[in-house]
Amino acid sequence: MRLNELTSHLESFAPLDYQEPYDNSGLLVGNPDKEVRQALLSLDCTEAVVEEAIGLGCDVIISHHPIVFKGLKRFTGSNYVERVVMKAIKHDIALYAIHTNLDNVTGGVNGKIAERLGLQNTRILSPKSEVLRKLVVFVPQDDAEQVRAALFKAGAGAIGNYDECSFNTVGYGTFRAGEGANPFVGAPGELHREKEVRVEVVFPAPMERDILRGLFEAHPYEEVAYDVYPLQNSHQGVGSGVIGQLGQSLEEAEFLGLLKERLKAKVIRHTDQLGKPVAHVAVCGGAGGFLLSQAIRAGADVFVTADYKYHEFFDAEGKIMITDVGHFESEQFTPQLLLEIIQKKFPTFAVRLTGIDTNPIKYYS
Repeated sequence: MRLNELTSHLESFAPLDYQEPYDNSGLLVGNPDKEVRQALLSLDCTEAVVEEAIGLGCDVIISHHPIVFKGLKRFTGSNYVERVVMKAIKHDIALYAIHTNLDNVTGGVNGKIAERLGLQNTRILSPKSEVLRKLVVFVPQDDAEQVRAALFKAGAGAIGNYDECSFNTVGYGTFRAGEGANPFVGAPGELHREKEVRVEVVFPAPMERDILRGLFEAHPYEEVAYDVYPLQNSHQGVGSGVIGQLGQSLEEAEFLGLLKERLKAKVIRHTDQLGKPVAHVAVCGGAGGFLLSQAIRAGADVFVTADYKYHEFFDAEGKIMITDVGHFESEQFTPQLLLEIIQKKFPTFAVRLTGIDTNPIKYYS
């Protein structure tokens, strides 16, 4: 298949628009029209992973962490980033990263952690705002049903666990077709009044192109009257972290044991145990300290994340138990998640999980 078929599928699950401003997700190296036969999945893209891809005959490496976060001014092989990019180009291996956009979607990285821990009734911990749009379009009354159906098919009108949501108001529109026009109703030069329906639907911003394409294909008018508005509403299916509840409450020591086992952590750093059962758990893969206040407000008993600094542990203030399982440990199941996403769409495409341990942190015991 072509590389852009594969990346388009990944981006339909985790749109690039959902990545954080500092991030660099997407195709980093390679021609999007390149034919690919086999992909290698990894948390990180290192020199060893590129060597592995060469040995296995993989055409593309899909990693969670981007190998390039900022502009490269020269390629002399003076650091590992340059060497990885140079080697990939030399061997015609495409590099693709799917980072914070995969963190920020339901069923993404944090959803995978929640699944590993057996959390139920999960929801986004800190939903994103300004990622929703509203389309308002005016349609002849007799054609409103077909236009609504086209919008729903393109992905508009989904709100939480509901779909095909719309608001409709009946009124009338006026117009006069000019010279050279080919009006659907009325005649050029004559003022026409038509009974119309104002149709309103909400949609995620990354879907706008598909939504408008569906609108224009279904709408009967030569000139479609429509408006697209940005919304301040939070998107409950997009954002940082996840919170859920255990199937049954556990004592804190029991939960720490479960956490160590399920996330295959060598060691867990944590704040004081609070002497109360653990029922609600908030999680954020990687460096999630910025979500502590949201975890407390949401009523989490424990916050599972990584990359906590010494003084940041004091911020728990006896309200929650912070657990730092390690950056790699929190995200190590992401390649398996990517495997599942790809194979669901392309069951016959060859996908491999890396055999390289890319964790740069080692433990002495």
